[in-house]
Amino acid sequence: MIRPPRLLPAIRSFSSSAPAGKHVSHIGAKPIPIPPAVTFNTSPAAISVTGPLGSTSVPLHPFVSITFPQQNVMEVAVEDAEIKVQRQMWGTTRTLISNAITGMTEGFTVPLYLVGVGYRVAMEDDPRGTQDGGNGKRFHMRVGYSHSVYVPIPPYIKAEVPHPTKIVLSCTDKHLLGLYAAKVRSYRKPEPYKGKGIFVGDEKIRIKNVKKK
Repeated sequence: MIRPPRLLPAIRSFSSSAPAGKHVSHIGAKPIPIPPAVTFNTSPAAISVTGPLGSTSVPLHPFVSITFPQQNVMEVAVEDAEIKVQRQMWGTTRTLISNAITGMTEGFTVPLYLVGVGYRVAMEDDPRGTQDGGNGKRFHMRVGYSHSVYVPIPPYIKAEVPHPTKIVLSCTDKHLLGLYAAKVRSYRKPEPYKGKGIFVGDEKIRIKNVKKK
């Protein structure tokens, strides 16, 4: 498998560490392991990540450098970790690239649970098809209202309903997955008095006692 060549700084000296007592991003400085099935294409403005599940691109700031000290290891560096914005983007860029690698090799999955008497969900054909940007499917939910709630499923989301009170969402993009899970949750946010609602992952809430007069 072809690996990208080691990338060297063009002009300035980049560093993945900082002098003793100086600011350093512990997240940004952490090497990123590269699975065998992943390849990269780089440009001054972005790095493209390709794996078994597809391709995605992560934008790069001019002060960010990407190197491959070993065939299966990537490192992210910045020009000057003393500069706040560079230090912040150092860790952020490293996280985005790591998430892109995971997304293109394994994907991300999150379960949602419908908790409440009579709460139910089913996945069905969307009579509007794909005209609203969906994939032709939607969730039909009963979550305590006098009416049903319908939520279109976007094309970048893979969805399953293994149980009438459980939804499993999958996506190659962690950010988009989180946004859509939050959207579904917003139709019945967990409430703290009876513990009812739509819960994402291992979300828990503290139950409050009702004040008696």
